[in-house]
Amino acid sequence: MALPFLQYFTHANAEQNEYTSSAWPGLTISAHERHIRAAIPNPVSAISSAVYGGGMIELDRIFNIYVDKHYRCDDPPRDIADLLRGWEERTTACAGLLTAVKLEHTSVQEVVGDEAGILCCTTAGVSNAARAGSARTVFNAAGNITSPEGIAAESPYTPGTINIMLWINGRMTPGSMVNAIQTAVEAKTAALSDCGVMDAENGLTATGTTTDAIVLATSQVEGKPLISYAGTATVIGAGIGRVVYDAVTESLQAGQAWKERNSKR
Repeated sequence: MALPFLQYFTHANAEQNEYTSSAWPGLTISAHERHIRAAIPNPVSAISSAVYGGGMIELDRIFNIYVDKHYRCDDPPRDIADLLRGWEERTTACAGLLTAVKLEHTSVQEVVGDEAGILCCTTAGVSNAARAGSARTVFNAAGNITSPEGIAAESPYTPGTINIMLWINGRMTPGSMVNAIQTAVEAKTAALSDCGVMDAENGLTATGTTTDAIVLATSQVEGKPLISYAGTATVIGAGIGRVVYDAVTESLQAGQAWKERNSKR
């Protein structure tokens, strides 16, 4: 179901704030005033680049949390932990993502196959779109900004972000989980290319944004074949590519349509 929470956010329809997955029984995604919450009954294996709950972890919830475009903080993990406590959520066994994208533009796509069920939940904003491998403004480990010419830049960081939650109801080796992340990123980049998204600094086709994040969780459910590879030539890789491409594209298109509507007012 595409944009499942549009009515909840635009028309305050509380009856349309929950999505139940068909690809992963027991997985529910719910919309709240400031966050999207995806949850399952028991913790599973996950790999994550999230600012909160990154690395190889066990989790039962993923949160995509809205912040406005003026958000500035030296300690996002602390902010996320504070928010989770305020929502009476456990601060362990979960991952937290931050986004400046309107949560009404959350896209959910899923596919069910013999090897696995796959669900992708995405918000996509590209105000800070960037191309990997090109000269551009960068930040070092201390947070200092440097321009392509090597001169310290005064321009502030601009929030944007493509956040991807990828839930795979199947059995995967650790290597194939990493391979699945690779395939998902390739699909994201393909979506940006087809949507004509450019790096604002150099005019080249963007490959992502400067703050993209992804979380992949897998059920390791018994009765499914063990998946050792998840590249684009595999059945599961094709499924991952399809749901990620569709979700990123739809979220981007929803955001663009919103901008066009509001620019005419």
